[in-house]
Amino acid sequence: MSRERGRIEYAGLAIEFAVLRRKRTTLEIAVEPDATVTIAAPLGASMEAIAEKVRKRASWVRQQQHFFLQFIPRTPPRRYVPGETHLYLGRQYRLKVISGDRPGVKLLRGFMLVESPSPKRSDVTRDLVNAWYRARSHKWFVDRLEANLLRFPNPERVRPIGLIVRNLRQRWGSMSPGHRMVLNQRLIQAPIYSIDYVITHELCHVAEPSHRPAFFRLLDRVLPDWQSRKRRLEQVMS
Repeated sequence: MSRERGRIEYAGLAIEFAVLRRKRTTLEIAVEPDATVTIAAPLGASMEAIAEKVRKRASWVRQQQHFFLQFIPRTPPRRYVPGETHLYLGRQYRLKVISGDRPGVKLLRGFMLVESPSPKRSDVTRDLVNAWYRARSHKWFVDRLEANLLRFPNPERVRPIGLIVRNLRQRWGSMSPGHRMVLNQRLIQAPIYSIDYVITHELCHVAEPSHRPAFFRLLDRVLPDWQSRKRRLEQVMS
């Protein structure tokens, strides 16, 4: 299986795509969750024919890319300095750094209190906060996964074989072809209301891998208010 790259112009914008050649008779266009475009093409299809197919579907491709780009985290980088605000489960906490021999983080009356052996070093503060987020995200995501499985008539049919928490740059979550769920660690900053949306969205992908109409019919059934949950995620995390 070979991989090639192509590009077309549509409405003054470029659409770049990757071509995967396979033993098949038809050509299929897929827009991935990171907004990249992949073409599954027959072995003998010319690049000109592939590009023409993309050009004919360009409007749909741009709509799909716009849909996925809404999920990409956009919060600017934090500097980890006192007074800066940080989110946890949808609520804002003001960062307070104190000197201490027992490094750690706790929430106290609207503050994210960081005890650090080097309170003037923002890199140390960053590492302590990220470690705390990582520990909290593992606990919360496992709990919410179990809660959201119950939305489905047969929870075990959509149960992922594993849950991985990572720092992702371009998405809030994904479901691998092998049914491993990956969640962005930054999702712990969002309200539970919206965390549940992302988890349920990914669980739907166990039954419906692509974003075809059947996927959205399933999502509508198990989480009828998913669009408001999605909007809340975008508002809080933008």
